[in-house]
Amino acid sequence: MATDFSKNAEERPEPSQAEVKGNIPSWLQGTLLRNGPGIFSVGDTSYDHWCDGMAIMHSFAFKDGEVTHRSRFLRGDTYKANMAANRIVVSEMGTMAYPDPSKNFIVKAITFLNHTVPDFTDNGASSFIKYGNDYYATSETNYIRKIDPVTLETQDKVDYMKYLPVNLASSHPHYDKEGNAYNIGTSIAEKGKTKYILFKVPAASEKDKGKNVPALKNVEVICTVPCRSLLAPSYYHSFGMTDNYFIFIEQPFKLDILKMATAYMRGVNWASCLKFCPEENTLIHLIDRKTGKEVETKYYTGAMVVYHHVNAFEDDGHVIFDVIAYNENSLYEMFYLSKLKENPGFRDESYSIPNCRRFALPVQSDKGAAVGDNLVKLKYTTASAVKEKEGKLICQAEVLCEGLELPRMNYDINGKRHRFVYANCVTESALSKQIGKFDTETKEIVHWSEDNCWPSEPVFIPRPNGESEDDGVVLTAVINSNPGQSCFILVLDGRTFKEVARAYVNTPLHKDMHGCFIPQ
Repeated sequence: MATDFSKNAEERPEPSQAEVKGNIPSWLQGTLLRNGPGIFSVGDTSYDHWCDGMAIMHSFAFKDGEVTHRSRFLRGDTYKANMAANRIVVSEMGTMAYPDPSKNFIVKAITFLNHTVPDFTDNGASSFIKYGNDYYATSETNYIRKIDPVTLETQDKVDYMKYLPVNLASSHPHYDKEGNAYNIGTSIAEKGKTKYILFKVPAASEKDKGKNVPALKNVEVICTVPCRSLLAPSYYHSFGMTDNYFIFIEQPFKLDILKMATAYMRGVNWASCLKFCPEENTLIHLIDRKTGKEVETKYYTGAMVVYHHVNAFEDDGHVIFDVIAYNENSLYEMFYLSKLKENPGFRDESYSIPNCRRFALPVQSDKGAAVGDNLVKLKYTTASAVKEKEGKLICQAEVLCEGLELPRMNYDINGKRHRFVYANCVTESALSKQIGKFDTETKEIVHWSEDNCWPSEPVFIPRPNGESEDDGVVLTAVINSNPGQSCFILVLDGRTFKEVARAYVNTPLHKDMHGCFIPQ
């Protein structure tokens, strides 16, 4: 059974009890939030790309063995403007919005100016971020939208630009044990320079308790990294963090700023201004968290496109990090709605299967090593870092496995050496019909799938005081396209990857992007 990924969702804001089959562990108390596109057409207009759809948020509240579901649209400025006009009037990355042909010249002129120096959307349909005690729906623009994590009601609009000069920001921050958040953003041509800014949003302080002020007001810039090209910053979706270092991949997948400024006039979308340069190398930045400075050594590898970091850790003078990497940039193209309708979930000849790559970066100086020496001294990886000249290493990754995407792990050991990765399996198509648990030591993978079902990104929840890294459960929201059957939230045992329980919801679920679990 095919699934129509361009069908508009319906929200269910009132809490609804799910029908539980099996036994949900009594320790599992909290709420799983999921976020993704949900509205693809307004009036006579439609989005061109799946990622552009207006956000719908889902929550699954687990309490005493029961599950309650609700969903709401993100009612930001983009949603309100589109609904008021009964047409798409706010442009997204893959869809350029043009004024109603009946509008006068003044309206058209203002629309043109707004696109020359774009004021981006606040349609946060990618994920959720926690800053301080607050949760925000986010995409990758300078706008994030505060939400109530219980009712899913939309609250304040927050502009990063009021607190630090970033036009774009990742929707995958990292968190430390104290509750501080770390993120990265791109500052475009600010004071004549384009740079990447790594920043820290401190945990909520006592003095701000009860005040309605964004945690971003206390933001601290940790480090700025100059962009290799003034008007073509690298696109990134995530970064890595260990106890002592940040890892930022400046890949040759770039946003052409000049083309973006003229895209509206040329009748093309902003996504067409992304360019992949396979003849260029990838620069890996290793940044000391304490000093905010890059290490002296420069690390390079071949051209690749990375959206998701898995994890990073330190071992015996090395920083090791795992990423999901592609050899080219066709993934975005596969999610144009016209393409999804042509080929919903079956093997596409143009599809490039990603692989999970492990890189090892020797931190110590290479002085004394000969040109051509491999400076990686770890026995458990074939990843190499070969000295090309003083201060420059060429890195070759070890391929751990193929066909994984949307990786998650036990975040309690983020920044430490991990063994298990939970992910969507995408060997046949970018649209996943199964999820897997991958063992990075044995290289074995265990799968879960069911006919005509489409599982979301799997989220691992550790059992309190668990005995092992995989002691916990994995949650995934499953679209069920079998006739007469309901969609459900699936609970798998983190160790065996066998089903523990499922909870059927009496409403359709939708393909989403990312989510988070809020323990109670």
